[in-house]
Amino acid sequence: MISLPSDADNRNILFSSIYRYFRQQNAVSCTLANGVRVLLPRVFLNHIAAGDEIAFPIPTTKAAHTEVIATKSPSSTARTALYLASIKLATKPKLDKNGQSYVSALVHSGPFGISSVFLPCETIHEYFYGIGHARNGSESNSLYKTLRIESSASPAEIRVAFKLRSLELKTNGAAGPDHVRLSRAFNILGHPELRAHYDRLLADQETPAAFPYGGVGLLLVAGEFSTQGETFFARRILAFVPDKVHRNFRLPLRYCDFYVDKALCRDVRRKLRFWLDPDILRIDWDPSWNRWKHLLSAKIEVEGTFVTTAAHEPHGGSWKSDNWETGLPSRLSVKVPPELESDIERARSMYRRFGRYSRALDQIRLCLEHKAIERKELEKMCCELGIPCDFDVSQINWHPDYDPLFYRELLERARRTYLFRGEYIFDLERTVIVETPQLGHATYLFGKPANMEHFLLLYSKARKKDIRHNRDNIAERLGYSGRIIHGRDPRAWLEELRERLGERRNPDGLTP
Repeated sequence: MISLPSDADNRNILFSSIYRYFRQQNAVSCTLANGVRVLLPRVFLNHIAAGDEIAFPIPTTKAAHTEVIATKSPSSTARTALYLASIKLATKPKLDKNGQSYVSALVHSGPFGISSVFLPCETIHEYFYGIGHARNGSESNSLYKTLRIESSASPAEIRVAFKLRSLELKTNGAAGPDHVRLSRAFNILGHPELRAHYDRLLADQETPAAFPYGGVGLLLVAGEFSTQGETFFARRILAFVPDKVHRNFRLPLRYCDFYVDKALCRDVRRKLRFWLDPDILRIDWDPSWNRWKHLLSAKIEVEGTFVTTAAHEPHGGSWKSDNWETGLPSRLSVKVPPELESDIERARSMYRRFGRYSRALDQIRLCLEHKAIERKELEKMCCELGIPCDFDVSQINWHPDYDPLFYRELLERARRTYLFRGEYIFDLERTVIVETPQLGHATYLFGKPANMEHFLLLYSKARKKDIRHNRDNIAERLGYSGRIIHGRDPRAWLEELRERLGERRNPDGLTP
């Protein structure tokens, strides 16, 4: 019988031995000695045999179990336990009381009472990075050799090498493990931060190894329980399957941060991020693009596999979880719009115009610091200062991370538009709306004032924090009626805006 931790809830756990098993498409179907049939994740396939003893929570669904303990049959000399757990975070490397580095993988709570898996960094060295511990003299070929590239290869060269090696393995009918090793090599070297970490590991194998991509998913390890039973001490990682999902979406190119030979793209609303290289985008760039990228209107179409990456940060005396999804380089493809080159040239040209008339624009910004100016008046000022009359004055306050949808929807409803400091003020038929064109802000709504000039003067002396807390009765005097957070989904923002404005909707869901 399997010896479970003292904190285990035996009432909700089944114990038995495996009578026989066979592989299904996404799981392993086991018939137990007591006649019960259960599904185990496929990661168990090469690590169990008939006669092995297993323990698992009493099933509530037909899905494969995500927490299982197994030991080899009594006739086997190996008595190491196998433990499968769903982990929600792998911490950064730490030092134990003996000065050895380890990573703690936090486990989703279950009836076994196990809260974490203790992973010595050497197990992470071997499984993820293919580096054997120096003391046993076994060092696998480096990930660079797997891809047949030099350690100085550029991100674009790494992607080309991956494509060539993938085609070669497919042509030669290579086994599945060869493809897995190749993809793992590219997913490490194609991620600039992980590549830098891997290079440090190659230079010094005593460097503590980090769990790549944050460690959210199914982890199968071999080892034993701690004395207290809350921790499982892993001696070897047998398999890790990250939580992943297929994504297909469009992303504005201005959401990318451009470096010399790579670009980091982030969609903050969806909490997605991924790295691009010149080969996948088929264009060359340089860091100067960051100066004018907010003027780009082009969107790229992204398709790929994204894995959940977790981070826990201190927040108000507790820990706050912040989960993102990161694109795997080996499962990422990008399509660029046919008008991309012309859009890039248009944005460059517009930026040059900004530079040419920077002194005049600085004068305008100085005026906007003190009072709100109506858009048509600003256009007239631009012409008088020598700025071309077709210049879009809204760009004066525009931020690179701002979603144009918010601006377009408000502009369509506005009778007049004002610029003030870094904001837009929209004068609607029955409402005044103040909008900050920057990620993470909100749309502020006010009742229609009897005198717009008086409202603008009063608003210019107020702060948003004072308005929200109605200090000195400022919110009431301005007619403040609330705000709409931009949020992750612009459609939700638009729905709330329509509701606040009292807009009727047709049966087909469209606003008249």
